[in-house]
Amino acid sequence: MNERIVAAVNSQIHAEFSSAYTYLAMSAKMEDMSLPGFANWLRIQWQEEIVHAMKLYDFLLSRDATVSLKGLDTPKTTFETPLQAFEAVLKHEQKVTHLIHELYALAVEERDYPLQSLLQWFIDEQVEEEENARAAIDSLRLVGESGSGLFMLDREMGARPAGGSEEGG
Repeated sequence: MNERIVAAVNSQIHAEFSSAYTYLAMSAKMEDMSLPGFANWLRIQWQEEIVHAMKLYDFLLSRDATVSLKGLDTPKTTFETPLQAFEAVLKHEQKVTHLIHELYALAVEERDYPLQSLLQWFIDEQVEEEENARAAIDSLRLVGESGSGLFMLDREMGARPAGGSEEGG
């Protein structure tokens, strides 16, 4: 494999593990805020990000390339409300989308067709990730930050099943 591609895929693996770590920290903060449903949603997001990282990890190994793991920084959880948290989720997912697009552009430039094929799954996944974050933001804006609406939305977020489409493709 081209060394530029290997380095870029390793960087994306790091980004995916960093995302997982961020979502786990956000989940813990939601638990501290007595919002177990939002905490559950974010914990499932943590699991999905691990799956994403491992897809790339396994891809490198399958192509006889070297996986190079880097350390993770302490995640920042500066939000004070669920709405602020999900606005941060959306911003973060948009950043990841940009990284995936950059990696895809490199794969096209280097004519790495197997990576292009794999990244098509990630591109589709990012559309879903951003859509889910926007839906949560819309719901939070609708119900406000306190009272029965927030309670009901927390229960709904807690019903998110683990292991969606991320486990498959």
